Amino acid sequence: MKFKMTTLIAPLAFSIIMAMNNLGHASDQDQQKLHDIVKKVSAKRIEQDIRKLVSFGTRHTLSDTKSESKGIGAARRWIKQEFEKISSSCGGCLEVIYVSDTIKGEKRIPEPTEVVSVIAIQRGKSEPNRFVMMSGDIDSRVTDPLNYKSESPGANDNASGVAGTIEAARVLSQYTFDGSIIYAALAGEEQGLFGGKIVADYALKQKWRIHAVLNNDMIGNIEGINGIINNTTARIFSEGTRAVETEEERRLRRFTGGEVDSPSRNLARYVDRIADHYIPNLDTMMVYRLDRFRRGGHHRPFNEVGFPGVRIMETNEHYHRQHQDLRTEDNIVYGDTIEGVNFPYAAKLTALNAVSLASMAWAPAPPTKVEISGAVQPDTTLKWQQLDKSLSKTISGYKIYWRYTDQPQWQFSRYVGMVNEFTLENVVIDNYFFGVAAVSDDGFESPVVFPGPNGAFE
Repeated sequence: MKFKMTTLIAPLAFSIIMAMNNLGHASDQDQQKLHDIVKKVSAKRIEQDIRKLVSFGTRHTLSDTKSESKGIGAARRWIKQEFEKISSSCGGCLEVIYVSDTIKGEKRIPEPTEVVSVIAIQRGKSEPNRFVMMSGDIDSRVTDPLNYKSESPGANDNASGVAGTIEAARVLSQYTFDGSIIYAALAGEEQGLFGGKIVADYALKQKWRIHAVLNNDMIGNIEGINGIINNTTARIFSEGTRAVETEEERRLRRFTGGEVDSPSRNLARYVDRIADHYIPNLDTMMVYRLDRFRRGGHHRPFNEVGFPGVRIMETNEHYHRQHQDLRTEDNIVYGDTIEGVNFPYAAKLTALNAVSLASMAWAPAPPTKVEISGAVQPDTTLKWQQLDKSLSKTISGYKIYWRYTDQPQWQFSRYVGMVNEFTLENVVIDNYFFGVAAVSDDGFESPVVFPGPNGAFE
C-alpha cells in the first residue's frame, strides 16, 4: 500500500519539484554595476551637504525667502545650484526646475505662501516618460509648527534625506539609463505634505509614468530614544492596498487576495531584496503600514493619486531630536543638531536608494494588464500584455514569481521568456500568491506585479 501511494503521488510531486527547481530570484543575477555604484557614494560629501543645509539657520516653509544665507529661500536656491553643478559635470544630463504653487488658508500656512520644490530630471535614453524618484524634504521646524524665526537646524529631519538625494544624483548622473530618474527636494512637508501634493499633481498633468517614489525622511540617526544604537538596519514603510482602490476593486480583492500586494508593497519587497544583495551590513525591515503609527511622510501624496511609493528611514528614532526647540532640560539635550547624524549610515541608506533606482531604470517597465486564472484547476495560468521591443528595447522576457500566502518575500520563480502567457503545471492557485516581473537583456528585473488592478503599477 505504501508503494502504491508513492507511485500515485510521484508525478504530481515531480512536476512541482521541477517547476520550483527552475527558480531564481532578482538577487541571484549579480550586477557588478550596482556594486560599483555603492562604492561611489561618499559619506564625506553627504556630511558637507548636511552641514551646508544646517547653516541656513532655519528652513521653515514660512521663513525668509530673500536672504542669500538664511531661510528656506537660500536653501532651495543652493539645492538648485548643486543640481545644476551636477548637470554641468555630466554634459547637461539633468533638467533642473522649480515646481511650486501658492498655499493659503491652512492651519499651518495661514497666509499665502509659495511652496517651492526643486526637481532634477535625468531622462532615460529609450523610455524618457517612465520614471523612478528619490526624494527628501527641504523644510525644518521646532516645537511650534508656526515658529519660523527660531533656529531650526533640521540636521537629520531632513537635511539627511536631501543630502542623500543630491549625492545619489552625483553618482547616478555618471551613468546612462533606459528609464528616467527624478531627484526631488520637496518643500512644505512639516506644514502638511504640500510639496509632495504639488509635485504629484504636476506629474499627473505632465502624464509622467512614475513607477516608484523612494521617500527618504530621516536617514542619519542610529541612536534611538529606546537606548538602542544600531547602524545595520533600516525600515521600509509601504501601504498594503492602493489608496485609489475602487469599490469594485475592493470586492474583487476580498475574493482573490492582494491585501499585502499593492504596487507600493511590491516596491518595498524590491528594495528589501536589493539591500540583501548589494548593501553590506544592512538588513531592511519591511513595515506593513503606510507610515509610522498615525504619522505621515511625503510618499503619501504620491500614493493618494496612484503612484507607488515607500518611505525609507532609520530604524531607531530619537524623539528628543525631532521637532524640538533647541534647549537642555533636566540634563536632556533637545534639538535636531548635526551631532545626532551618523554620516556613514546616511551614506549606506543613500547607496540603497541609488542602486534601487539604477536597477529599476535599467530594467524594463513593470508588466501591465497582469491576469490570473486557475480556480478549481490543478494548474495556474498568468497572462499579461507583452511589451513591444520597439517601446522597451532592452526587454528579454518575463519571470513569474510565487510565494506561500503567509510569507513576506517572493520564494519561488521561473523565467518564461518573451511570452505573454504561461501555465505553472500542478501549482495550485489557492495555495500561493503570484506575480510577474519583466527582465532586461542583461538581467535587470522590474518590481513584481501582482495580478489584477490591486497590483497594477499603472
